[in-house]
Amino acid sequence: MDNQPYKMTLSLNLLNHLGINLYSSVPAVLSEVVANSWDADAELVTITIDSDKIVITDDGNGMAKNDINNRYLSIGYQRRNVPDGSITPKYQRKVMGRKGIGKLSLFSIARNITIYSVKDGEKNGFQMLLADIEKKIQQEESTYYPAELNDFPPDLTRGTRIILRDLKKRQRQTPAALRKQLARRFSILGSKHHFALSINNDPVTIEDRDYFSKIQFLWMYDLDDDFKHYFKNSDHSEVRKSTICWENDDGSSGKGNVIGWIGTVKSAGSLKDDAGNINKIVILVRGKMAQEDILDIFNEGGMYSKYIIGELHADFLDLDDSDDITTSSRQQFIDGDPRLKSLQDFVQQELKHIQKKWTSLRNDEGTKVALEIDAIKQWFNSLGEDHKKRAKSLFGKINQLTIDEPEDRKNLLKYAVLAFEHLSYKNNLDALEKIEPDDILLVGSIFSRLDDIEASLYYQIVRGRIEVIETLEKNVKDNALEKVIQNHIAEHLWLLDPSWERATDSKFVESRIYKEFYEAFGEEIKSDLTAEEQQARYDIKYSTISGTHIIIELKRPNVKTKTGALIDQGKKYQRILRKIIQKHNNHDPIIEVVFLVGQLPVGWDDKKERDEDIQSLQIKGMRILLYSELLDNARRVYSEYLEQRQSTGRIQKLLDSIDTASLLS
Repeated sequence: MDNQPYKMTLSLNLLNHLGINLYSSVPAVLSEVVANSWDADAELVTITIDSDKIVITDDGNGMAKNDINNRYLSIGYQRRNVPDGSITPKYQRKVMGRKGIGKLSLFSIARNITIYSVKDGEKNGFQMLLADIEKKIQQEESTYYPAELNDFPPDLTRGTRIILRDLKKRQRQTPAALRKQLARRFSILGSKHHFALSINNDPVTIEDRDYFSKIQFLWMYDLDDDFKHYFKNSDHSEVRKSTICWENDDGSSGKGNVIGWIGTVKSAGSLKDDAGNINKIVILVRGKMAQEDILDIFNEGGMYSKYIIGELHADFLDLDDSDDITTSSRQQFIDGDPRLKSLQDFVQQELKHIQKKWTSLRNDEGTKVALEIDAIKQWFNSLGEDHKKRAKSLFGKINQLTIDEPEDRKNLLKYAVLAFEHLSYKNNLDALEKIEPDDILLVGSIFSRLDDIEASLYYQIVRGRIEVIETLEKNVKDNALEKVIQNHIAEHLWLLDPSWERATDSKFVESRIYKEFYEAFGEEIKSDLTAEEQQARYDIKYSTISGTHIIIELKRPNVKTKTGALIDQGKKYQRILRKIIQKHNNHDPIIEVVFLVGQLPVGWDDKKERDEDIQSLQIKGMRILLYSELLDNARRVYSEYLEQRQSTGRIQKLLDSIDTASLLS
């Protein structure tokens, strides 16, 4: 095989150590390819994404056969160790590559890799197949010979083209998402650096990072004036120190400069998009992402940390004459280096400053938003100075939450008012021991305010129950399925009779009696019930605190029933339930059966027959309830309260005003 034109020399242990799946994503892999193009003094890199392949072409220096074998196919080749290898010849760029293993990343997303390259008129092409490489590894061979290609693309006259085929499905990515992610991984895009990148003929620019407009508060570190205009929507900006120092292991000192920014957004939800979660502080080195997120090492639990995003350049982490502290995947750093430790300390101190400043800024903003509602503004102005400070703090806490819907924000403002009033009342109640007899009128006013807030809270609950009643009313009107009505009533048992004691946690919906008691008594329950009884199923069953068992049988609203059939059904439920409870719990249970129907039973248009049936049902612990009766009773109980209370109460008037106010989003 010595006459083969190309060869890759591998170490089995090296490949096992690094792993074919060294990189975790398409953007990370393509970043290595783009970085190689930068190092080749390319001015343009084009990426084309098709359904079956990805093509990356650059107009850089290209590779001769000697370059391919001794550099590209030489795993671990370190260009920076070669004289003048750390600076590119044309644009004097600081090269990004260092470990010489980035080319292995291609196999993380593709099984078939074709490479064409032109240098000084010399054309070369070869193909590498993952299956062939893995076979060589299994055979413990150290040399792999890529296949030579002669079908050179006629349009490639300069630079290098890489074609990735047989893509792994889990690594597919849309062009739009990839554009964002690559824009976020490089800071050297644009005419200033003589370096352009395009995806499917659409240029990738700094604006494609798609987060500058979201920044609300900004902290800058030696940021270039040309870059500041991207943050045109920020409400606050601050220039911070950017120089950090450290002491090396040999006792010498070092100094570095951090360049970039950390910002917070208005809504934490805006930090998630189709390209992933960007609630991160990225570290870039030599214009390329070197650490995807330094924020996650601090375990910040404060609310502010959910709003943070940032980009910090730290070129001092990759100096030619210092140790390489990047991991094999070049997406993280190795802990322990003094330079990294100094950067981590720097970021942590900045986060503490940002947290304090962010809280203050959000408090001010929260107060401004809350006071846009006239009712809250009037309430706020009625407070003393000390209470105003506390109210501002409360509004600020609300403003620290992610609230997208105006109605949700208004609800939180209402809760804030109620919470504040409770706090205020507690302070007054603590002072009761100091009140003199002459101030007894003050005590009366305190208790009247407590009654006011209790009434307001109950008013909110009642209004919610009216909405539940209206939903049931619509279901009945639409002749909804039994299952729909069943679930609605099961969730709101107070609909059946507001005067009943509350149900215990033992609630069963659409359940077989056998299934309910099987969990308590196991297989033994089978001997207690006939086959027919084991299949008996009730719609809703629960127990009250007093121990009464309530069984609710629902009929569809337009179904007409017969009293006799209902009694037979109810007696079956009672018989089965009583049999089980008497044997296993040794007492005679009280069992009530309620039939919820939409139509009067057959024959009930005759008053005498109706009265006789009702009496017969009562004797047997049963009753029939019409949906219309249920709705009328429930609505009457709660509507009367609303009518009596909705126009009274200082706090309730305020809450109603908040409800009807327009709130800016």
